[in-house]
Amino acid sequence: MNFKKIAVIGSGQMGSGIAQVLASHSADVFLFDISGDQLKKAKAGIEKSLSKLQEKGRLQEEPSKVMERIQLIDQMEGVASAELAIEAATENFAIKCEIFKKLDQILPSSSILASNTSSISITKLAAITNRPEKFVGVHFMNPVPIMKLVELISGQLTSSDTMTRMEALVAAIDKTGTKSADYPGFVVNRILMPMINEAIFALYEGVGCKEAIDTGMKLGTNHPMGPLELADFIGLDTCLAIMEVLHEGLGDSKYRACPLLKNYVAAGLLGRKSGRGFYEYPQK
Repeated sequence: MNFKKIAVIGSGQMGSGIAQVLASHSADVFLFDISGDQLKKAKAGIEKSLSKLQEKGRLQEEPSKVMERIQLIDQMEGVASAELAIEAATENFAIKCEIFKKLDQILPSSSILASNTSSISITKLAAITNRPEKFVGVHFMNPVPIMKLVELISGQLTSSDTMTRMEALVAAIDKTGTKSADYPGFVVNRILMPMINEAIFALYEGVGCKEAIDTGMKLGTNHPMGPLELADFIGLDTCLAIMEVLHEGLGDSKYRACPLLKNYVAAGLLGRKSGRGFYEYPQK
């Protein structure tokens, strides 16, 4: 591991998953969130995930040892000694900018800044800092402890040294890294989100019911999840945000978000995290 202390900014599903994987590979992790309740929820979620991995024989040490390397932080100044900070906040440009302005001020000039954004320009985010050469995109897939891929995105001014160090980190945590140019959606979401959006259009236009659409893609194309089920898993608000980035950034009408997707988000039907999206998810 070429980084000893790593900050993860945001303790939601992605941030907590990233923190878990890093700590499982010997890094000391600062897991930051402004919400103490969210941090408690993240801690419980990580402990549950580690226990499941241990039961399956996929954890090298006791869960308690991994948890000892994760420090919960509710004041950003508490991450000031981090050599690398990975932002995993909501997919909102303004929110990410505020986070990176603060990190740029409190972290040493030698520290690398990384965004787990799934679609937003790395170059634009880097431009609001004083270290664009040390700014990089590191897009983990959800759920982070299970999925092997990490997309690495180089901004216009990202240095080769920064990219090399991130490639080494990805290898050290037993993930496979791929490189993407800094264009809206990068590689994975440039392909995935229009497919999901088209599935929503098929539902919206009455081409098929949700079960027919999802079953067709699972059994007809061997996808592990149907596109509507996957949209619920990702979060419909996240799907909409990515489609809007694609539409604005590429200027092509084929990337316009389906009106049904917009309506679901407006109604607060966000998928699994809200208990209802295209399907219903009873809250435990």
